[in-house]
Amino acid sequence: MTVLAVQPGEKPVTQKLEGTLKSMQDFVGGTIQAIYPYEDAVAIICNDEGKLNGMKYNRALRNEDGEVIDILCGPFFVCGLGDEDFASLTAEQLETYYKVFEHPEVCLAVGGNLVVIPI
Repeated sequence: MTVLAVQPGEKPVTQKLEGTLKSMQDFVGGTIQAIYPYEDAVAIICNDEGKLNGMKYNRALRNEDGEVIDILCGPFFVCGLGDEDFASLTAEQLETYYKVFEHPEVCLAVGGNLVVIPI
């Protein structure tokens, strides 16, 4: 399946994954978690314990107002949703989510608040 792969500190890239559980776990470095933050038929697949096991901050997830609602740690990928499983992204989805995650970010704790700064 064709996905948008996002590594900490790097621009996203289009990548092919086999679509097996093992290939997804290998990519994220452990057990997977699917997140569905968008109305579009896509999922973000990340490491289920990325925050707990100290993986590097990667990107912030924002609501429609641009406010940070969560932080993704470690590598993740964006994929499409099929009838019963994950699927390839369409060309339009690849373009859309490339723009969402185009700029690497740095996350800092400042005065008890989390500050996200695009690089």
